[in-house]
Amino acid sequence: MRTLAWLAVPVLLASCASGGSRMQNQIDALMRDYDGAVPGACVLVVRDGTAVVRHCYGLADLEQGTATAPSTNFRLASVSKQFTAASVLLLAEDGKLSLDDRARRWLPSLPAAADDVTIRQLLTHTSGVVDYEDVMDPADTRQVHDADVLHLLEGQDRTYFTPGSDYRYSNSGYALLALIVERASGQRYAEFLRSRIFGPFGMNGTVAYEAGVSEAANRAYGYSFESGRWQRTDQSTTSAVLGDGGIYSSIDDLARWDAALYDQRLLKPESLRQAFAPATRTDDPSVEYGFGWRITGDSLWHSGETIGFRNVIMRYPQRQLTVVVLTNRNDPEPYEMAKKIAALAMQEVTAP
Repeated sequence: MRTLAWLAVPVLLASCASGGSRMQNQIDALMRDYDGAVPGACVLVVRDGTAVVRHCYGLADLEQGTATAPSTNFRLASVSKQFTAASVLLLAEDGKLSLDDRARRWLPSLPAAADDVTIRQLLTHTSGVVDYEDVMDPADTRQVHDADVLHLLEGQDRTYFTPGSDYRYSNSGYALLALIVERASGQRYAEFLRSRIFGPFGMNGTVAYEAGVSEAANRAYGYSFESGRWQRTDQSTTSAVLGDGGIYSSIDDLARWDAALYDQRLLKPESLRQAFAPATRTDDPSVEYGFGWRITGDSLWHSGETIGFRNVIMRYPQRQLTVVVLTNRNDPEPYEMAKKIAALAMQEVTAP
């Protein structure tokens, strides 16, 4: 069984954070626009079970002058989808549901047009269900929750295509999956995540944030560059939907998550194989999709974009390498940056 060398990590992390290594200096140069009195970023590089880079830049809170840190929690946006998928797979292992169940078995108020939609299709964005963002009332400024997504879709007796026949990225699908987790488990979705994933793996700062119910401690606030300055743009009307993007986490906790994906502490090998296997092509010829993961060559990855946050996690399981970049700003998307960091890490391994 492979586990993160976590007991040894604090000493190693202290040296990594000092910026003394060649790779750290190269990453510092790549991340220079995030340093200083600006919205920041945190970077994690895990290689062979050890965090070889764990470094943060800039500020988590401009107004208070709070610096980012490895324990700073960023809103993950669509990086959250891998946790939703893992929750569904846990319940399948428990025998509480089947991936080929019709969604209407669990959510009978869905319209008749969704009769053939399955849980598997929701996981792989092949259901064709209508995007809830497209049918929201633009005059309604209240935050939408997962249950509201279901209510919005109840009035949409149509799908974009015959379920299972095509691909269209769907936040609606993952909101519905969170509701299915609740109904199959008998727990609130946020509580299921805490009891089955976050708690057991020591992800004590990670939370599916619910205003008035939970707290996102040590959190970064989101910003956008508007009218020549950084302005706080932390929440939108869709920020409270949990299944598609409502989790807050840090690079320290995501190191624990990454470790759990290498062995059978979280999911059985067959479940992991399904999550990481290409299930469908996407609208990008170079990318396929599994269960909450994009697949490009030998990499598993997912980005997350929401108002004020841009994030990415990239895993190269065959190389035992993971790169995470979390940022609290609206631009740029850090996918290309993460690929450059991964390339540096690979070069360091092969350098004489």
